[in-house]
Amino acid sequence: MRIGMISPYSLTVPGGVQGQILGLARAIRARGESVRVLGPCDGPPPEPFVTPLGNCVPTGANGSIVPLAPDPAAQLRTIRALRDEEFDILHLHEPMAPGPTMTTILVKPAPMIGTFHRAGHSVAYDVFKPLTSRGANRLAIRFAVSDDAEALAIDALGGTYERAFNAVEVQRFRNGTPTPTDGPTIFFIARHEERKGLAVLLDAFARLPDTCRLWVGGVGPETDELRRIHGDDPRIAWLGEIDEAEKTERMRGADVFCAPSLHGESFGIVLLEAMAAETAVVASDIPGYAKVTRAGADGALVPPGDPIGLANTLHDVLTDPVRGEALIASGSQRVAEFSMRRLADLYLDAYRRAIAMEDSIR
Repeated sequence: MRIGMISPYSLTVPGGVQGQILGLARAIRARGESVRVLGPCDGPPPEPFVTPLGNCVPTGANGSIVPLAPDPAAQLRTIRALRDEEFDILHLHEPMAPGPTMTTILVKPAPMIGTFHRAGHSVAYDVFKPLTSRGANRLAIRFAVSDDAEALAIDALGGTYERAFNAVEVQRFRNGTPTPTDGPTIFFIARHEERKGLAVLLDAFARLPDTCRLWVGGVGPETDELRRIHGDDPRIAWLGEIDEAEKTERMRGADVFCAPSLHGESFGIVLLEAMAAETAVVASDIPGYAKVTRAGADGALVPPGDPIGLANTLHDVLTDPVRGEALIASGSQRVAEFSMRRLADLYLDAYRRAIAMEDSIR
């Protein structure tokens, strides 16, 4: 079976959807299937099985910046690759995003399934509603990764959705070499923007003992201002953009992974990555995280936007070895339910069903 996966987002820019696409492709290729990923790339493709479609255009969406490629040149490259590869099945992630996925829907050279990841609000659904509504009907099977993602898709597009889940390459995180530390260490990685809650974490960290350390990964529109306010704290290491290998090593080395997001998270994949890395999780009690992390068992959840509550919880987890070890043990069991191997099996079954559905119509 020749499988084509289409990404609307640049595969060289770190992101949850991009990570899911590449991890799923690796897991399915390990099953002996032929998989090719098509997507924008700002630089060399991250894997040999990736076909680059051009550079991205950073676009505002859901309070963040997404690396889309809606330009005509990228669409021509998409059509050419679809023609040349002769796929048996196409898997579109965020099918209605402007760019390669929407172009693939219009061309439809093979049976298609779609996975909807986005929660919150989508400008693309509003702007292109007549087109997206018709396009969605060309998908043989539709998946949503969370209740919030399904609600958005139903509201904008109608239709019925099967439930998938975001998954983790468990062994990749578990086998990483831990980064050495010189004190109780917290790790944060995300785009530095309001909804990710880094400002809240930094306020909380200022209340922790001098022995504590904080690794801050990523950059964003708030970086300069936050560094101006907190840059004099020698306990904070500002890492900037880091690659997946370093992220894994930092997760393995840290005592706590903290995700203080305020809103807009449909599924807490980064929490699962931390669980796979056998690191205790402290996160905001928001719907996308609460669905992944059973409060008090797999991770400690704190009301969003509460720096005092966050500081107290971080202190408790860092100073109570029994609690930290319990969170790690429970998280290790929890993440097994979200392994990339299980997700590969789910989608391989869907690919076969979609092909059979198209064959029956013919």
